[in-house]
Amino acid sequence: MLAKKPPMGWNSWNTFTNKIDEKLIMETADAMVDNGLLDAGYEYLVIDDCWSEKQRDENGMLVADKEKFPHGIKYVADYVHSKGLKFGMYSCCGTLTCAGYPGSFGHEFDDAKYFAEVGVDFLKYDNCYKTKMENYLAYMRMSVALRSCGREILFSACNWGTDNVHSWARAVGAHMYRSTFDITDTFESIKELSESQKDKLVYSAPGCYNDIDMLVTGLHGEGSIGFGHGCTEANYRYHFAFWCLASSPLMIGCDVRNLSKENKALLTNPLLIRINQDEEGRPPIFFGDYEYHAFKVLSNNEYAIGFFNPLDKERKITFNFHDLGLMPNDRCVLKITDAFTGEDLGVYRDYFSAHVGSGDAKMFIATPVLL
Repeated sequence: MLAKKPPMGWNSWNTFTNKIDEKLIMETADAMVDNGLLDAGYEYLVIDDCWSEKQRDENGMLVADKEKFPHGIKYVADYVHSKGLKFGMYSCCGTLTCAGYPGSFGHEFDDAKYFAEVGVDFLKYDNCYKTKMENYLAYMRMSVALRSCGREILFSACNWGTDNVHSWARAVGAHMYRSTFDITDTFESIKELSESQKDKLVYSAPGCYNDIDMLVTGLHGEGSIGFGHGCTEANYRYHFAFWCLASSPLMIGCDVRNLSKENKALLTNPLLIRINQDEEGRPPIFFGDYEYHAFKVLSNNEYAIGFFNPLDKERKITFNFHDLGLMPNDRCVLKITDAFTGEDLGVYRDYFSAHVGSGDAKMFIATPVLL
C-alpha cells in the first residue's frame, strides 16, 4: 500500500516557481542525499508547475520544456532514481495548470501513460482552470488513469481544501489531499492553516493523509512565498512540530542546497519525525483556546504531547494527565522525553508544565510507567 505513513520529500515551488531546470533538480537530488534528508525519510523529489512546453505535441502529448530540460524528463528521473530517491511531477485537473501550462482535463489517460513512461513515482494534481465537473469526479478520473498506467504512482490531490475534500479524498483513491489554501512564509499563515484543520484531522489515516501544505521551514523570506524576513526559528519549530503531530505529509520547500545548521537539525530531528511517521497514524486531540496543548496516541505504548504558544508573550502551559484519562489515585505516572533535544526530563504524576516562548512550541514523548 502506498502512503502507509505520511509522504516525505521536497517540492520546487516555494523557492523556485518557474525557475527550474535539470541542473537545479539534479543538484537538489545530490543535496537531499548529502545533507542526510533521504536518510531522515525525505524520499520524494517533486517538480512542480512550469516544467512543460506551453503546447502539447501533434499527438496531444505533454512535452518537457526543451530549454529547461534539454535531455528530457526521463533523463532527470533516472538521475533522481540513481540517488536512491523517488521522482515526482505536477499536473492539474483543469484545462490549464495554475501557471498557464497544459492541464490534464480530457487527457488523463495519455498523461498518466506519459508519467509512467518517464518514471514518475508521485503526482501532485492541482485545481486551477477546472470545468464544471464535480470536483471529486475530476480527481477520480486521474485516479483511475494512474491506477491503470502500469506503474505505482502516489496521487497527491491538491484541491486546496475546497468542496469538503476531507470527506471524499480517500474514496477517490488519493494518497494525500491538500486541505488548505497556499501557505506563505509567515507565522500568520502557519497559525491560520493549523487552526483550520484541528477538527478535520480525524479523516486522515494510513493510505490517505491530510496535507496542510508544504513546509516553509528554512525559507527565511526567500523564494516565491517569502514576505519580509519570513519566520523566526521559533515559528519554524511551531510549524514543524504541528505538522508532525498532525501526521501531515512533510514536503520541504526551501533550497536544500543551502540549509542552515539549525534548519537541517529541525527538519531531520529523529523524534519529531518518529511522531509524524508513527505507523498507527492517529490524529491528535487538542485542549485550550489561546495557547494550547495536544496529545497523540503513538504505537508502542507512547504518547506525543505538544505545547503551542501562538501569542505574543511567553506562557506557562500545563498538561493535566486527566486529559489522558489518568486520575490522581492511579498507579500510573508518565516518563517525559523532550522531543526537540532528546533529553530525559524524568517522571511526573498528575500534570506536566513547561514555559513556551512567543510563537514557539515544545514537543514531548510520554511513556506510561506503572508504580
